Amino acid sequence: MGNYIKYSSTRGGDISLSYEEVLLAGLARDGGLFMPERWPSFSHSDLKNMKELSYASLATKILKPFIQPFLNEDDILNICKASYSPFGYEVAPLKQLKKNTYILELFHGPTLAFKDYAMQFLSRAFNLALEKKSKKAVILGATSGDTGSAALEAFKAKANIDIFILFPHGRVSKVQQKQMTWINEEGAHALSVKTDFDGCQAIVKDCFEDLNFKDQTSLSAINSINWVRLLPQVVYYFYSALRVGSPEKEVVFSVPTGNFGNILAGWMAKKMGLPISRLICGSNQNDILTRFFDSGIMKRKNVSPSYSPSMDIQVSSNFERLLYEINDRDTNLVKKQMYDFKVEGNFQVSQDKLNKINNLFSAFKINDIETIDIIKKTYLNHEYIIDPHSAIGFGAVQKAIGQKIISNNTPIISLACAHPAKFPEVIKKSIGITPKASTHLEKIMRQKENFKLIEPNLEDIQEYIKKTMRK
Repeated sequence: MGNYIKYSSTRGGDISLSYEEVLLAGLARDGGLFMPERWPSFSHSDLKNMKELSYASLATKILKPFIQPFLNEDDILNICKASYSPFGYEVAPLKQLKKNTYILELFHGPTLAFKDYAMQFLSRAFNLALEKKSKKAVILGATSGDTGSAALEAFKAKANIDIFILFPHGRVSKVQQKQMTWINEEGAHALSVKTDFDGCQAIVKDCFEDLNFKDQTSLSAINSINWVRLLPQVVYYFYSALRVGSPEKEVVFSVPTGNFGNILAGWMAKKMGLPISRLICGSNQNDILTRFFDSGIMKRKNVSPSYSPSMDIQVSSNFERLLYEINDRDTNLVKKQMYDFKVEGNFQVSQDKLNKINNLFSAFKINDIETIDIIKKTYLNHEYIIDPHSAIGFGAVQKAIGQKIISNNTPIISLACAHPAKFPEVIKKSIGITPKASTHLEKIMRQKENFKLIEPNLEDIQEYIKKTMRK
């Protein structure tokens, strides 16, 4: 079969699975997350040869080692072309705000958020895998805002897939909620759960750990706990870095993150040979990640609603993948730390391990007052409107420069993860202007909502899924 990449669980229960098995499983049966058993590596020469590739061709080059033999190169290219065709002429535009400082616009997909890059690819790969096996599946996910709309948009109207998205009741923006609840397709279900995002995510994980329920429903995941959801996000790191001088120049990326998936994709790009000198982690007032990078202690607190609701998270699920790596793939240690975190609400890593990751990562907290100010200053100084999540990433850049952690001499790319029109109230509060929505979004906002309001009860949600899924 060749020397193809296999995947194993961070907790040791599942080992040497194929791409296809990981795609359909989502979460490992032991509750862990899948990671590749080895990393492909691109040389300086490889990176130079990538500079002139289109986005779809670059994606094919980067994704191919992880996907073969499930798909051949032509199949991957065709999926990439179909996935990124709705994004317009330039899939991931770079906007230069000043010398060596760029905004990477990741909001040109169907739902105006960076989740579209992965979800459009995942839905096609998933559907193809099910068709090959003549199977059906139930997809279950939790969202703090953008994942849900991107998933429902990508997976709606698929004959062999039922999708259920849990979102925290009253804790996503009006636009984010409407992008989920206007969809009225058979097999597509939005559930408004009376809890916060971490509560929704916990229910999803409990459903996967209930192996009887998982097997009864052929359950799979589309959150970034699914390896294949995370993988396409690596591409835009390569794409943007190559356009600002890589591989000859090192690049800094700043990423607003709550669940640690998007910035982990940057870490993966570094592992694969992209010359990234620093990854800046921007947190809102729910700053569990910033506190960890400062102290080595991951400690859960109560979620505080903010102007950047997609980051209102105190359980950064994807961090387990980085933990697995810094623990030298010691699955027993990962399992213990994850158990401690679930039961006690905290775990700690040694100072040596913290120093190791802080050679690459820096983390900064940006509160709501600062977020409003960053949106205002960015508009006044650059005539550019950024959404509140993107403002946190850009504000983290300013703090990193102020503390001399990074230099203006290095290209700095700050990720803009959502269109400002998705958060009109916050933008108006900051600069007195309501950002213009697309015609498509305006149409969505006039549609009737379709969702189920439900209590945060595992048994009730499992029963609803079993009753509602198509047999």
